[in-house]
Amino acid sequence: MNDQQLLRYSRHILLPEIGIEGQEKLLAAHALVIGAGGLGSPVSMYLASAGVGRITLADGDSVDLTNLQRQIVHTTAAVGRAKAYSGKDTLAQLNPEIEVVAIPERLEGERLSRCIANADVVLDCSDNFATRHAVNRGCVAYRKPLVSGAGVRFDGQVTVFDLRQRDAPCYNCLFPEDTEAEETRCAVMGVFAPLTGIIGAVQAAEALKLLCGAGDTLNGRLLLLDCLAMEWRSVRLSKDPACKVCAASS
Repeated sequence: MNDQQLLRYSRHILLPEIGIEGQEKLLAAHALVIGAGGLGSPVSMYLASAGVGRITLADGDSVDLTNLQRQIVHTTAAVGRAKAYSGKDTLAQLNPEIEVVAIPERLEGERLSRCIANADVVLDCSDNFATRHAVNRGCVAYRKPLVSGAGVRFDGQVTVFDLRQRDAPCYNCLFPEDTEAEETRCAVMGVFAPLTGIIGAVQAAEALKLLCGAGDTLNGRLLLLDCLAMEWRSVRLSKDPACKVCAASS
């Protein structure tokens, strides 16, 4: 690190759990962020400010006026622009030293697989089960750690699937793809603005810990937040031995 980097990241370097070695790991890391909305905004901004050297930001939507209540990576001037490009511009202003790759499309198929294979950590900030399951399958296939978050109304959840570990559960263990699940969208149900910031910040924290090897992660635990009561619950997760996605790969 040069003198400017030592100064910029000094408050991380002062932490013995991170130090210079951990910060150098962050600078050399590549994070894939799926979604540049309510969760992807705080996730990408904290990863950028913390010095994750390369961030790939993927989102196929454009900025809408209704997004601005919670999607803090975008500004009023960005309405109508692709979220991926708008997010990239904001991250460049936060930290011009990092590389941000904007993908203005919904990642799927082979393109999604390649992006996952090239990442050190994957953050699922999407808003639909189809994408979440596709991302999970890719992370299982390439054994990449997956940080998953969701939030609607006043309720949020966040967990880590550290698929580098053979006994780690995957997203399909928690929400099997072949079972019916009610999909609730912010556009229909509404969402409390700070909720996505809280969940996204936790996602960013877990990703940074994974990348620099600090502390214990949420692998095997699901955190549930009731933002109206401001109460957290922690639920233990275990690998489903009959899981159709990860059981065969263990």
